[in-house]
Amino acid sequence: MARGRLDPQVESLLQQMEQQGVQPVHTLTPIQARESRNTLFMKLGGPPEDVAHVENLTIPGPAGAISIRAYTPQGSGPFPVLVYFHGGGWVICNLDTHDSVCRSLANGASCVVVSVDYRLAPEHKFPAAVDDAYAATQWVAGNAHRINGDHTRIAVGGDSAGGNLATVVCMMARDRGGPSLAYQLLVYPVTNLSSFDTDSYREHGEGYILTKEGMEWYRGHYIGREEELWDPHASPLLAQELGGLPPALVITAEFDVLTDEAEAYAERLKQAGVPVAYTCYSGMIHAFFSLAEVVDRARDAMHQATAALRSAFEK
Repeated sequence: MARGRLDPQVESLLQQMEQQGVQPVHTLTPIQARESRNTLFMKLGGPPEDVAHVENLTIPGPAGAISIRAYTPQGSGPFPVLVYFHGGGWVICNLDTHDSVCRSLANGASCVVVSVDYRLAPEHKFPAAVDDAYAATQWVAGNAHRINGDHTRIAVGGDSAGGNLATVVCMMARDRGGPSLAYQLLVYPVTNLSSFDTDSYREHGEGYILTKEGMEWYRGHYIGREEELWDPHASPLLAQELGGLPPALVITAEFDVLTDEAEAYAERLKQAGVPVAYTCYSGMIHAFFSLAEVVDRARDAMHQATAALRSAFEK
């Protein structure tokens, strides 16, 4: 396990977590993991930026109500909208763990950010999160005026499992006749649950917050039947056709098990004619996008993401 190229701030964080006895997620129950990781991510997210308005709403979903939180920036609107899906392996995290991220996105991109509290596994296995994510996006498109949003300028985004949901929503929107989406922001997305046979899994499979055993734990809680591993709505890298999807920014981290599959997905999007920007942040680990309190490069990635969104919304 080569740590020589790790960013010093990341190295310090990993040492502190080790000294504090933070337990690997795969050794915990889902409830224990939520208590441990949710508290940790809220602490490391940095002080929340002020936005003009924050509103918690309940919207209809395919299996009951879905909670969302809308962040509105300063200005008169109507604003473009980013529908954001938090990471956490479909098992952990919530609206609060990604509160700082969503505030920064709203201010930086001058857009309304709608954070979606989709159903979590193992209580709700695949495709519950997918169904909620798509339903929330449909609701935003049909009710943008309710949140001072512009229904003609809607993007989706997310980190890790949330990045997976974002690009799957793009596929569903294409295949089901809408809504029309302007952009997809994919931060170290999970794109292939059917196989962990990549160099990034072999080289970075332990010691970097997200481990191979951790991903096996998340996958085991999320997927109910083995054949679902090859479903493109679980593993979008395996989709036969990626043409017709919205332009994308794909961000990865050098020391992350997911890097190879995310890069492969970006390449497949390009081959399908989708405009794609791809950046791998050197020295970074999984979850760095949410660690603005302790990792300076999280701010660099945030600036890249918001600049890409602003540009997409202007077109």
